[in-house]
Amino acid sequence: MRMLSRGLSGTLKWLFLIFIMLTIILPIGWIMISAFKTEVQIIRYPPHYFATELVLKNFQTLFKRAPVLLYIRNTVIYVVLLTLGQLLVDTMAAYAFARMDFRGRHVLFTILLAAMMIPFQVIMIPLFIELSAFRMVNTYYGLVIPRLVSVTGIFMLRAYFATLPAALEEAGRIDGLREAGIFIRIMLPLCMPVLITHAVLSFNMGWNDLLYPLLMTSSIEKRMLANGLANLVGTDSTEYGPAFAGAVVSIVPALMFYIFGQKYFVNSIVSSGIKE
Repeated sequence: MRMLSRGLSGTLKWLFLIFIMLTIILPIGWIMISAFKTEVQIIRYPPHYFATELVLKNFQTLFKRAPVLLYIRNTVIYVVLLTLGQLLVDTMAAYAFARMDFRGRHVLFTILLAAMMIPFQVIMIPLFIELSAFRMVNTYYGLVIPRLVSVTGIFMLRAYFATLPAALEEAGRIDGLREAGIFIRIMLPLCMPVLITHAVLSFNMGWNDLLYPLLMTSSIEKRMLANGLANLVGTDSTEYGPAFAGAVVSIVPALMFYIFGQKYFVNSIVSSGIKE
């Protein structure tokens, strides 16, 4: 009876996981397939999941109607600077909060956590006025500098740094390392899993960001991919085929980076374990 109960529990667990997987995969598959459908196949009713005819016209129309390569270049520059900047600043801040003892540490960290509760819509107008005063609107500096700090990243990294044993620091100091040496040569290699996780989250956040780049850019030359593709969907008319093609162009790089990061995330967990 107990074995039957375990088998039923395992079957229900697998059915639940399959349901969640299909819930995630089916919409992405619909977008991918619809990018190669004709306009008639996309809007037909009842809808058909698979295409009866595959065409590349939607991608041709997309690249003719919008400077997609320019949008991709701007987005890549923004995302790379954003990810590297957040990794640098968040890692140092998290290490200081987790491993260094200084006055006001807990108060400052509490203030940071409180900042997580403030939605971006509340501060976007004061932020725009501030950047306008410094003439940083429609520049990469204005896009990247206000977002160099991620409170979520600091919180996540601090929690990981706090789990590392103090004996590692003591061994480093015995070997003559200073605080910077302990941080770079001992702590950072052990934190590769959470660093890669933070990089994946920062990349996806920047790649899919719509409101902030739209607010801080005023010319096509600095427009991001999400902003440019949003113009394909309007109130008067919508080009479904090019819109689906643009969604594929936007999804594929982020999906590839996630798969790449997941691979190294697993490898880092295996290789950075601490044996007692």
